[in-house]
Amino acid sequence: MSFSYTLWFAFFGLILGHVPGAVTGAVIGFIFDNLRHSQRKNATPEAGGFVGPLFTLLGAVAKSDGRVSEQEIAIAERMMTRMNLDAELRKQAVVSFNTGKQPEFDVTRTINELRQWVGLRRDHAFPVLDVVIETVLAEGNPAPEKMAILRQLAFALRVSDMELMALMAMKGYAWNAGGSQRGYGRGQQGYGSTGGGYVPPQRTTQGPDPYAVLGIERSADDRAVKRAYRKLISEHHPDRLGDLPEAMRKQAESRASEINAAYDRIKEQRGFK
Repeated sequence: MSFSYTLWFAFFGLILGHVPGAVTGAVIGFIFDNLRHSQRKNATPEAGGFVGPLFTLLGAVAKSDGRVSEQEIAIAERMMTRMNLDAELRKQAVVSFNTGKQPEFDVTRTINELRQWVGLRRDHAFPVLDVVIETVLAEGNPAPEKMAILRQLAFALRVSDMELMALMAMKGYAWNAGGSQRGYGRGQQGYGSTGGGYVPPQRTTQGPDPYAVLGIERSADDRAVKRAYRKLISEHHPDRLGDLPEAMRKQAESRASEINAAYDRIKEQRGFK
C-alpha cells in the first residue's frame, strides 16, 4: 500500500499548523490512501474471470461477417491451450464462444463485462485486446463489422485509436483511422471502409515501422520519441500484469520487446542515446 497522500498531507499540515497540523494532515492523507488502496484492490481482475466474456466476444467477432472460419476456430482453440485452461474453464470457453456466434448477438453487454473485469488496470486491457486482435486478423483483411467490434472494445477499455494502431503495428499491420492502410516493407497501399482498414503484413527482416509501433509521426522530434517510448513501455511492461495467465504474460513480453526494438531502431537511425 502506498502512503503518498499521508506524507503529502502531513507535509502541508506541518507547514500550515506545525506538529498538530502535521498529525491532522497525516490522518486525512491516510484515509485517502486507504480509499485509493481499496479502489485498486477492487480493480484487480479476478483470476479466470475473463474467460467467459473474452471467448464470447471472440465468437461474436468470428461470426460478425456472417461465417465462422476454420482459422478463427483454430485461434480460439489455440488460446484455450496457451492459457492452460483446466477442463471446467475450457468447457466454459467453448460454450461462451458458441454463445457469441449466435445470430444478431449484441456484444455491448459482453464488452461491458470485460471492461468491469479489467477495471482501472489499463495494463490488463492490452493483453485482452491482443487476443481479440488475433481473431480480427485471422483471415487477413478483416470485415468492417470486425473492426467495429474491436474499436468498441478499445474505447470501453480506455484505449485510444492511436494506441490501437500501435498494437496493430506490432503485428506488422498499419491502420489509419481515416480509412487508409498499408503493409510494411513494400509500400503497398489499400483502402478500407469508414473506420480504417488492414492489409496482410509485409514485414521486412527488421520488423514493422518503428514509428508506427510507438504511435508517433516520423516528423516527431527526439523528445517526443523518448516521451512516447517511456509511456508505452511503462504501460506494457509484463512485470505489472499480476496474475494474468502465462500465455497473456508472454504476449505482453513480446509486445514490450517490439517496443524496445522499435525504440532502438529509431535511436540508431537518429544517432541519439
